[in-house]
Amino acid sequence: MNAIVQKLLHESNIEAAMLAMGRAARTAARELSAASRDAKDEALRVASAEIRRHTPVIIEQNKRDLDAAKKAGRPGSYLDRLMLDPGRIEGIASGLEAIAELDDPVGSTIAEWKRPNGLAISRVRVPIGVIGIIYESRPNVTADAGALCLKSGNAAILRGGSDSHHSSAAILTCLAHGLREAGLPEDAIQLVATVDRDAVGHMLRGLDGAIDVIVPRGGKSLVERVQDEARVPVFAHLEGVCHTYVDRGADIDMAVAIVLNAKLRRTGVCGATEALLVDKNAHEDCLTPLVKALLDAGCEVRGDTATLAVDNRVVAATDKDWGTEFLDSIIAVKAVDGVDDAIQHIAKYGSQHTECIVTECFGTAERFLARVDAAIIMHNASTQFADGGEFGMGAEIGIATGRMHARGPVGLEQLTTFKYLVRGNGQVRPK
Repeated sequence: MNAIVQKLLHESNIEAAMLAMGRAARTAARELSAASRDAKDEALRVASAEIRRHTPVIIEQNKRDLDAAKKAGRPGSYLDRLMLDPGRIEGIASGLEAIAELDDPVGSTIAEWKRPNGLAISRVRVPIGVIGIIYESRPNVTADAGALCLKSGNAAILRGGSDSHHSSAAILTCLAHGLREAGLPEDAIQLVATVDRDAVGHMLRGLDGAIDVIVPRGGKSLVERVQDEARVPVFAHLEGVCHTYVDRGADIDMAVAIVLNAKLRRTGVCGATEALLVDKNAHEDCLTPLVKALLDAGCEVRGDTATLAVDNRVVAATDKDWGTEFLDSIIAVKAVDGVDDAIQHIAKYGSQHTECIVTECFGTAERFLARVDAAIIMHNASTQFADGGEFGMGAEIGIATGRMHARGPVGLEQLTTFKYLVRGNGQVRPK
């Protein structure tokens, strides 16, 4: 950690410490924007090796976080997001290597053309600058966000949740080692070393112009606060109220497999399906095998009248259930009158995150893909593929559901902006 920042935090001068972090990040961003791909990739590979070497230490620090979270009465889905084991740590290390293998977007030409007067104009990718990431219980975000910012030439200020503080600090130590070994500024990736909530407020105010964009990753209350208070642009989604619609043209075995995976693979991720819509016009009964498969797998089903008739284990759904992000083994199920009814339901209750249709009818699928308004729309695939790594981006810094600049998984390209390069040979504008 920057010695000045450390001293200010020790003195409990949060505002001065955060402003110092911002200045350090801005300085690091200028250097990082001109760094070579080789240097950035070396930093990532060294950090990956260091994470593997420090696996026992990271697990030990994660246990401290888990013990505190259990003592605080955190639910099982929260503990699952917080927990690190050797397999997940290997996934973090592999993710850094995957990012290193990706093409470097910085300096790439998006478009180029020549004007009649001889001016040659090109639009090229450049880093945004300083990215602030505010997240809760997922310590893997420390590595994912830090690595994506580094590869895209941005400095990162990371503010993890208090529940994951020790885990995140252990991971950051490995990232810092990679930066030093590659000859890059250590301040390129900084972790806010205080759990004081005032630090978040200072970040949202932009640290005197140091932060260019904020990315929140966490629950509804965190994202709402960020969106309400931020004085800088925000890449975010408020909730992941994701739907899977099973059409009359679906292969039922495929539909069951997709729905079980979309709901239950990991219930606490934002791409988990929270509502199942089933076409009541199917030639065969699709609703029954889907509902029974969910119930038999231990999922609570909250259903409409048609769904209640399937199995006495189904609970009656309330109006609130249709728009709820459960993040647990709970799903709302409704029989709908075809694809257009499904589209209308999604428009009313969805959060524009990820939606899915299961059907073998190409025309119906294309209608759904064209008319549903969401950042990610799936056809015959689990909504849990809503992930930057699964999209071939190496990792993601978050999922954005807004319409400006970034939408869907925020990866390397989404962490860049552009500038115009204009090359002439003495041209002047006529009077």
